[in-house]
Amino acid sequence: MQPTRAYRLTIRAIFIALITIQSVTPFLGFIPLGIINLTIVHLTVIVAALVLGPQDGAVMGLIWGLGTLIRAYIAPRTPLEPLIFTNPVIAILPRILVGYGAGWSYRLFKTKMHHPTVAMAAAAAVGSIINTSLVLLLMRWLSAGALASFYQVRATSLNHILMGVVATNGIPELIVAMVVVPLVVQAIFKANQFLTH
Repeated sequence: MQPTRAYRLTIRAIFIALITIQSVTPFLGFIPLGIINLTIVHLTVIVAALVLGPQDGAVMGLIWGLGTLIRAYIAPRTPLEPLIFTNPVIAILPRILVGYGAGWSYRLFKTKMHHPTVAMAAAAAVGSIINTSLVLLLMRWLSAGALASFYQVRATSLNHILMGVVATNGIPELIVAMVVVPLVVQAIFKANQFLTH
């Protein structure tokens, strides 16, 4: 059976509502850890991309990015947010590519890998890596001066700081994505006979 248009619109609306709430609510989409945030909203974006496809994943990433941008202006949770995420390129572009990249990766991996759980975990890893690497690269490229001033270091020392962020944020986010995303996606597929993987 094929999903009706109304059914898919309902699923999209649920994901949009979840991502919107996660984007602005601490501990639902991110865990504040002093001057940095441990991101978990990317899990919902990746799940949406695997369930609905890369185009919908990109839309969910856009919603996440807009939420990040708005929060940085209105109610930043860390001192770094107003310095970094008020730039729409940093706040929005990586988030769109998380959903798009995870969705296309899953389409590729599920044809190449024999076990669907492995394909889901690999696609989740791609989405998480896109998020961490693009955000940090754009921060380094577009906001080096602000970062150096914030951390009170020379711009040449920023690479060491950003590698520390990879170790403390990026790797845990990657591991969590690879474990949680397949569990959630499989549960959604089992519960919704209209959605096919």
